[in-house]
Amino acid sequence: MKAVILAGGSGTRLYPVTIPVNKHFLPIYNKPMIYYPLSLVMLLGLREVLFVVNPEDLEDFKKILGDGSLVGMNFQYVLQDSPRGLAHGLVLAEDFVGDDSVCLALGDNIFFGHDLVKVLKEAKGDVETSGGAYVFGYYVKDPERFGIVEFDDTGRVISIEEKPKRPKSNFAVVGLYFYDNRAIEIAKNIKPSDRGELEITSVNEH
Repeated sequence: MKAVILAGGSGTRLYPVTIPVNKHFLPIYNKPMIYYPLSLVMLLGLREVLFVVNPEDLEDFKKILGDGSLVGMNFQYVLQDSPRGLAHGLVLAEDFVGDDSVCLALGDNIFFGHDLVKVLKEAKGDVETSGGAYVFGYYVKDPERFGIVEFDDTGRVISIEEKPKRPKSNFAVVGLYFYDNRAIEIAKNIKPSDRGELEITSVNEH
C-alpha cells in the first residue's frame, strides 16, 4: 500500500492567516498540520507518500518536507492546478500508485482515537490481502453538515450521502480511506458533480 496525502486548496475559510502560509503548515499545538496525517501514515508502516499540492506551494512543501530520505521514506509531489475534487487526487496518483493499494488521507485532518493505529492496521491488511475498501466514520451530533455513512450491524457500508437533509446515521465520513487498486480506474470514470468536481463519495458508492 502507498499513501496519497491531499494538500491542495487555498484555505480561504482560514483567511487572513493563510495569506502568508499554506493552511497545511499552520501550527496545531507543536507541529504543522500536515505532520498529523503524515505521522499516521508512518505509524501504519507506509514509506512511499505522494503529496497532491498547489503549484504555488510546491517549493514550500519541498523545503519543509523534503524527499523523505531523512526519515527513511520516499516523498513525491504532484501538482493540482485547480480544485477538482478529492477523487481527482486518485487520478493524479495513478502512475505513483501503480499496481498497489492506496491510503488516501486529507492533509488538513487530525486523526485520533482509542486503538486507532491497531484498527487501521487491521483494515490496511484486509485491503492488501483481500481487496475492497474501507471508509471510516466518526459520531457527530449534527450529521446534516457532513458526508454521512450508514453501516449495518457487521460494519459494512449500506449507504453514503453528502450532507443529507434526513441523515440515516450520525457517522460522518472522515478524511481517510483505504482502497484496492480498482479505485483509480473508478475515479477516472466518474462524472463531475454539479460543482464541477470529482467527488470521493462517487468513488465510495462503487
